[in-house]
This record gives sequence, structure tokens and C-alpha cells, in this order.
Amino acid sequence: MRIVTIIGARPQFIKSSVVSFELRKAGIDELVIHTGQHYDKSMSAIFFSQLGLPQPAYNLEVGSGSHAVQTSKMLVGIEEVLLKEKPDLVLIYGDTNSTLAGALAASKIHIPVAHVEAGLRSHNMRMPEEINRLVADRLSSMLFTPTFIGKKNLLLEGFVKEKIFLTGDVMYDAAIHFSKSIHPDDLSIDPNILNNPFVLATIHRAENTDNPENLKGIIKALKKISEQIRVILPLHPRTKRALQELDLNSSLSPSITVLEPLSYFDMIYLESRAQVIVTDSGGVQKEAYFFRKPCITVRTETEWQELIDTKWNSLVNPADSDGIIDAFNKIMTPVDWPQLYGSGDASKKIVLSIDTYLRK
Repeated sequence: MRIVTIIGARPQFIKSSVVSFELRKAGIDELVIHTGQHYDKSMSAIFFSQLGLPQPAYNLEVGSGSHAVQTSKMLVGIEEVLLKEKPDLVLIYGDTNSTLAGALAASKIHIPVAHVEAGLRSHNMRMPEEINRLVADRLSSMLFTPTFIGKKNLLLEGFVKEKIFLTGDVMYDAAIHFSKSIHPDDLSIDPNILNNPFVLATIHRAENTDNPENLKGIIKALKKISEQIRVILPLHPRTKRALQELDLNSSLSPSITVLEPLSYFDMIYLESRAQVIVTDSGGVQKEAYFFRKPCITVRTETEWQELIDTKWNSLVNPADSDGIIDAFNKIMTPVDWPQLYGSGDASKKIVLSIDTYLRK
């Protein structure tokens, strides 16, 4: 049995690491295609070494570009590999252009597709990720959904229940596994920045970085929050460019510690020690919950509705700096922490289902 795993962005490296480990244990041959969607070393190569991922058999090195340019390059490269390797299954993750290209390339040449993190919906068709999710789910033979809401979404959209597997969240598996093995000496961040309470902020989505009003609103709010508590802000390359283009670096106060992009280990170490997390990232919203940290999401919608329902997360319009500050001032840590994302064995359930499917 041979499968091809298609990944290309930081969250996918994390998700696939725990599944790849279980695939090896099950004796399933896995070839990894790295599309090169994230090509910066700090955003890519370091994750393979830290997470113990098998080195990619193929790196398409597509780099940056418009959605059409990026996806078309991926389609050509992925199809060539699939025609050569003839896998029994293609495994895709999440909602990126790599996810979309993998689903399209495999389904066009009649190779079954399994989608990890299926069924998530923001119901915002202006988000490229929403389009990618919808298409990837429709083309997949196996839909691994992390939550009850994800399963409900798929059933409402007419998917047959036999295709749907409620597994829990592989990112929860990863957070549990890797947080146990982190030692402060292994981190690249200055330990002195952790001596006092801090808020961790991450901003990277195009709807924020490419929208001046949104980005200005977020930075203005972080500056105000930093008057009460230090803010640590790791900068995604896209965010760094946007700050420079809008001349917003001067708006950052001395109480905002700006960092280069962080490794996964650095990131979850900071998340586990932050007082509050401010983000526009889907993955960081969940990681905040894994570590029982209240979260403010600077977006108008989220694919993780259960976090809103349980009061661990709040949505604020990113352009509304006063709203962000108000949400921060009112934030409280909920008492209840329901087990929303499974028991930490999602990757085992996924691999068992794949093994059963391939044997049939």
C-alpha cells in the first residue's frame, strides 16, 4: 500500500507529522510532496527537522504568486508525480492552495483522496480558504472531520455518512505530543522575554495584511494593549512587508516585542505561557484552547464555532481597534473546558480508517 501526502504550509507540516508517524507504525508506504508554498527556511525546512517528518520525496518549489499562478504550478507538478508513482491514495490537509491542487490533480486521474480537517466552514465565500475547503471535500473519498460541527456541516451538504469519519483533531495530538518534549534550552527565543506576563499576537491572513484599515486597526489595538502588558508579535513575512509598505513600524511601541517567524516548538511554548492570545489564525485559535488560554480572533467569522460557543474565543472586526481593546479588557478565562477536539488519538483513527479502506 502506498499513499502520497501533499503538504506545503506550516500548519500542514504540523498536522502531517503525527499522521506520518502512525503511517510508519502501520507499515504503510508514504511519499511526501512538498509544494513549496512556504519556502522560507524558518517557515518550512526547520519544521521537517523538528517534527521528525520524512523528508519530501519531491519538492515542487512553487514559491509565492497569485492564487492562479500558485495553484496551476502545483497542479502540473503534482500530476507528474502521481502519474509516475501511481499511489493508492492521496492524503491532503486543511484549506490551502496545496490542498486544492492535490484534490484536483488526484481526482482528475481517478486516485482516491482523503481530506484531513474536512467539514470546516466559515461561510465566507470571500475567503480563498473557504473555496479550497468546499472543493477539496467534494472531491474526496474519505472525509476526516475534527469536530461534531464539521460532521454536521458535511451531512447538511449531502455527503453520505459512510464517507465521514469523526476523528478529533490531529493538531491536538501534536500539541500534546510535542509540548511534553520541549526544553527551554532548545528554543531560539530569548528566555528573558518570558520573565513577565505577556500577550501573544499573530497576524498573517491576507484579508488583514492586504487591507490597510484592518491592519491599522489591529496595530493600533496592540499598541494600546501593550500599555497594560507586554505584547509579543512574531511577524509572518507577509505581515512584515505590509507594515513596511504602510509605514506602520513606527506605530509599534517599545512594549511590543517583534520576533522573526517562529518554529513550532517556539510557538507552542509561547502559547502555553501567554496570558491571552490575539490572532487571525485558525490553527492558533485551537492551540490557544489546547493550552487553556482565552483568545481574541481579529476576524468577522471563524471555522471553529465551538470555541465561540464555549466562550474561549471572541470574534472582533479587525478594523475596530476600540472593539479589540474592549474585548481584551473584558476577557475572562472560562471555568469549563469541554473536550472539543477528541482524546489526542485522531491520527491513530485516521490511519486505521485508511488501512481498512485500502485493504478493501
